[in-house]
Amino acid sequence: MSKTIIIAEAGVNHNGQMELAHKLVEAAAEAGADYVKFQTFKTGHLVTSSAPKAAYQAIQRDSEPGESQYDMLRRLELDRTAHLQLIEHAKRCRIRFLSTAFDLDSIDLLVEFGLGLFKIPSGEITNLPYLRKIGQLGKPIILSTGMCTMEEVSQAISVLVASGAPLNKITVLHCTTEYPAPFEDVNLNAMLTMGKAFGVKFGYSDHTPGIEIPIAAVALGAKVIEKHFTLNRSLPGPDHKASLEPHELKAMIKAIRNVEMALGNGIKEPAPSEIKNLAAARKSIHLSTELPAGHILTPADLEMKRPGDGISPMLMDQVVGRILKTKLRVDTKLQWEHLK
Repeated sequence: MSKTIIIAEAGVNHNGQMELAHKLVEAAAEAGADYVKFQTFKTGHLVTSSAPKAAYQAIQRDSEPGESQYDMLRRLELDRTAHLQLIEHAKRCRIRFLSTAFDLDSIDLLVEFGLGLFKIPSGEITNLPYLRKIGQLGKPIILSTGMCTMEEVSQAISVLVASGAPLNKITVLHCTTEYPAPFEDVNLNAMLTMGKAFGVKFGYSDHTPGIEIPIAAVALGAKVIEKHFTLNRSLPGPDHKASLEPHELKAMIKAIRNVEMALGNGIKEPAPSEIKNLAAARKSIHLSTELPAGHILTPADLEMKRPGDGISPMLMDQVVGRILKTKLRVDTKLQWEHLK
């Protein structure tokens, strides 16, 4: 089975502080994630100056009354220098750097940095020029589908493919765009529906509390898992509350790797670790009483007991009616050499 790609979503949990951003890279690497992902945007291209915050952003304890989404995002914007520093730090920490672009200029910036994988966030799935620009790159694409209908996902994939993106390089992520997402709204089976309907690899971008839903997604066949994380959920900022702390991220990744091993190759056969237990757990044909030589065996003479390293009970019909060559004691484990 191929390894699940695990993306540790730092997002904007750096709070605009490079020291915190560097620590997030280190925590993601230490937890065993494949990628640490940030967000790349020019606030002026992303949102109008008067746009309100999302409901989950407005209720954060550090949220200032009347503060616009523009003002909040401006504080969280990473400039070119910050990106270069994070890319280099990720290299030092031996984890791959990834970022989500939220506008056309930011796509160009990530191309300039040589990113080999592009993540499309749920909010851009209905942005035609954005989709076309990503598709034209011909790079592997991860497409988040929060808030989407099947028709919207289908249209987005069609635009990407028509623009030059190979279908076999597109992975669709099921997602519920709420922070945190209620378990009853997850609808994890929709991930399978999209994979089958569109003929693409699929995965899951998780906003639920805890770690069990991403683990379940891997058991269902997810090839990519994305999960927000933070150094401390009590930090101020829009996404901290719906994020894992480092020890939880590490536990999630360990559990996913265990599930991957447990899924196996799908062939039903004795596992190497259980072969040694066959004789102790199974039964073989034994005598229920002492019998003389020349006795013709009947079902009443036989009893199925452990250990199972003699004649299998499945061969009982081949034993009944055979003649004993020699006198045998009760509880004797029958062998073919005992029989005529």
